[in-house]
Amino acid sequence: MKIAIGCDHGAYTLKKTIVSFLEKKGYTVKDFGCFNPGSCDYPDFCGAAARAVASGECQKGIVLCTTGIGASITANKVRGIRCALLSDVLSARLTREHNDTNMMALGAGIVGENLALEIVQVWLNTEFSNEERHKKRIQKMMALEQE
Repeated sequence: MKIAIGCDHGAYTLKKTIVSFLEKKGYTVKDFGCFNPGSCDYPDFCGAAARAVASGECQKGIVLCTTGIGASITANKVRGIRCALLSDVLSARLTREHNDTNMMALGAGIVGENLALEIVQVWLNTEFSNEERHKKRIQKMMALEQE
């Protein structure tokens, strides 16, 4: 599986940790930046990661900033993206089972490294339930992009 990742300076260190973790687990990671801790704008990097997921270049994506809020909003502006801002393991599991999210966001200033890696692992290892009630809700959610 190919995973897109993007962050700003506030999450640069956590992004590097996650990339290393993913590569050790055998994932292919496409890193959209940022590539140093200098001040930068999260939409530049998180938007690029989201476009890669929306186009099918990458199967899933992870975006990060200090709170995760700006990164998640940015990703969700891209048509076809369902990005959940995560700070706990239960939400990581349920957003995959119920919402079939294709991206997740983390706040480097909100979750520590160990929790972040656990959230990433649970999110990546949880399959969509394929229950009709969830499929119906996702269809309604994604139809809003057509308005």
